[in-house]
Amino acid sequence: DSSTSRGLGDVYKRQICIYFKRLLKEFMTSEVMGMGNYIYTIGRELGSGGYTVAKLLAERLGIKLYDKELLAQAAKDSGFCEEIFENHDERPTNSFLYSLVMDTYTGGNYSAAPFLDMPLNQKVFLAQYEAIQKIAGRESCVIVGRCADYALHNHEKCLNVFIHADKDVRIAEVCKRMDISVNKAKDMIQKQDKQRASYYNYYSNKKWGDSRNYHLTLDSSVLGIDGCVDMILACREKMLEKK
Repeated sequence: DSSTSRGLGDVYKRQICIYFKRLLKEFMTSEVMGMGNYIYTIGRELGSGGYTVAKLLAERLGIKLYDKELLAQAAKDSGFCEEIFENHDERPTNSFLYSLVMDTYTGGNYSAAPFLDMPLNQKVFLAQYEAIQKIAGRESCVIVGRCADYALHNHEKCLNVFIHADKDVRIAEVCKRMDISVNKAKDMIQKQDKQRASYYNYYSNKKWGDSRNYHLTLDSSVLGIDGCVDMILACREKMLEKK
């Protein structure tokens, strides 16, 4: 029943918290923890141009952009097949039957205790979380979505940004990019934003898009893509001045 499901969910969250604490301890004590690296995390609404902002920011800084590339990295590090990450990408849950079937294809670090009884979506999130920390420890970069701000909340040189835009602007952008009708664009935006919000809220225990969870929230329909990048770089300069 629903109470049992919630109870199991609490158990799995406690398991994740314990694992996170261990990961964080390793990350903070590692000689290559990468605190000298500058990391920029970009959360975004669908159609807001968040990916384009991230791409231009990375180009102007001469650093690497991680979006779908993060899935490949997590798959490589964890031993999971990349299809599993693609099917769970910024989605909080999956059907029990799907998880049961696909879990037979997992391996590596997440096929032994304490992960044996953990749902597949939880294992996938842990693998991504660990991949994000490894990337941040290795190089300066821009990371799009996937709770990267949460994974790097103790990183001193991580700037967290959320890009949003006027709904009509977003609809027009999705219509143009996907070559679909206005109604289909509206449905796609609603569904994608709901998935991203549910994913972020579930794993971080924070609210997706809430300005209090980011250093900057920027309206790309007012500032434009270049203006958003300028604001991010200006914010970085101000943060450096205070240190």
